[in-house]
Amino acid sequence: MKKLLTVFALLTMIAETQAQDIQTLAGRTGKPKTFGAYGHALGTISAVNGDFAVFTGAYGGVFLNKKWLLGAGAKSLANNVRLETPDRPHIGFWYTGAVAEYVHNTDKLFHWSAGALVGGGSVSERDKTYHTRDLVYASSAVVVAEPFVQVEMNVTHYLRVVAGGSYRRVFGAGGVNITNDKLSAPGFSLGVKAGLF
Repeated sequence: MKKLLTVFALLTMIAETQAQDIQTLAGRTGKPKTFGAYGHALGTISAVNGDFAVFTGAYGGVFLNKKWLLGAGAKSLANNVRLETPDRPHIGFWYTGAVAEYVHNTDKLFHWSAGALVGGGSVSERDKTYHTRDLVYASSAVVVAEPFVQVEMNVTHYLRVVAGGSYRRVFGAGGVNITNDKLSAPGFSLGVKAGLF
């Protein structure tokens, strides 16, 4: 009986050790780090003022206990969206802030993560026909909260492909011809994470 318990304990320890290796498309690699760091570059399809909008951005930070990212990020409107006013100015929109993210089962080939970017930025009305720089008609500081949920796939020990959804909620827009509700919208993102996991 004592030998049977010893064999069972050894098999359990071996299985647990193997389960802790990071699973990737290339097979199992080294164990996840207790303290790491990574960056996430992403593109987001969303809406601004009811029109199709593309945001580009990134976030990153320190990765603690194989579960928690604490860091910062930023996003910016990348395509031309115009306001329905007589002079039809373009909308300029960017925001930045603190990011917290929880990653569930980071060592599994497929896993999920959830978090939020909370911070502030600016929305502006601008004329892009000037050659040297945009002419800004009006601008407003805004507060932005953007929670997100993502699905991740480990390509290698240092690289992950990510797809997810988010909802951008904007507060405080004033002095521009666009409301908080027209700046707030859901989004779908695709991106890549790279770093020490």
